[in-house]
Amino acid sequence: MVKHVWKGIGGREIPAGASESTWSASDGTAIRRIDWRRGDGPPRGSILFLPGRGDFYEKYLETFDYWASKGWCVTAADWRGQAGSAGPQSGPPVGDIADFSVWVDDLAHLYQIWRVQTPGPHVVIGHSMGGHLVLRTLAEQRIGPEAVVLSAPMLGFATVLPRAVQRIYAALMVRLGDPARPAWKSSEKPGARAALRANLLTHDETRYADEQWWRAQRPWLALGPASWRWLQKSSESFDRLDAPGVLEAVTTPLLLLATRHDALVSWPAIARAAQRLPKAQLVAWGREARHELLRECDAVRDRVLASIDDFLEREAAQRQDTAAMAE
Repeated sequence: MVKHVWKGIGGREIPAGASESTWSASDGTAIRRIDWRRGDGPPRGSILFLPGRGDFYEKYLETFDYWASKGWCVTAADWRGQAGSAGPQSGPPVGDIADFSVWVDDLAHLYQIWRVQTPGPHVVIGHSMGGHLVLRTLAEQRIGPEAVVLSAPMLGFATVLPRAVQRIYAALMVRLGDPARPAWKSSEKPGARAALRANLLTHDETRYADEQWWRAQRPWLALGPASWRWLQKSSESFDRLDAPGVLEAVTTPLLLLATRHDALVSWPAIARAAQRLPKAQLVAWGREARHELLRECDAVRDRVLASIDDFLEREAAQRQDTAAMAE
């Protein structure tokens, strides 16, 4: 087991050196972000982290602090419509979006702002839905980081239903009622009991409890199930990435991290994407890991962080040096 030793913060503390703020999307929407750097030495580069559906950056404070301890300038931002980022929200907190392209536009806009503000090399890391949106924005050539890391990217759902059936059923439900109504009752997926939600996410009880603590401290962080429209638009977005030639044209080095027994996102879809991406490396875990790899027990999380460290040491710095020589 790889063991990282550093004096880091806990999962319930935003350090004094971190700055919580908002940035303005192109339509003026105020979206949350957090920035911090740890140490006085020269920066190693900059990481932009994007969380998943229903996530919020407070869940990843330990990881941000780890990267900061390695010399990275760290920025994280939440998606509009969740975790206190303004967006179309009325009634119960349901995860809804008019189209995934809205989030793609937001990420592209934030990336341009962030890249000017921060030192290179520039790395973008996305988890789950954030991983999907990072990959789509990259495939559409809206961002140009030196390297990308995708943690359990949402490239399909963990279900026995074929993609075509998912798409048709979601479209039918959108037409039959309010598209913004919730598609299931509770937890992270249809049929999952709220009391067993942790079994979908992590083996680490303390880190799971940290999430609940933050929701109690900041109730506006909580988000309920996704809407039927979200399900429909997610299928459409999956199809865009699945189109022939799309992933094959991505030349940025990518590290994909996944668990073969993920109960939320499709492991086969991740494996297929890794084969199609020309410069992708795939590192996978078995039953010892659940969906939230960066919030797993130390035995898994240490290996996840080590895999990211090795990848960034090899790819990000090299790409930055190559770009500098070309100027």
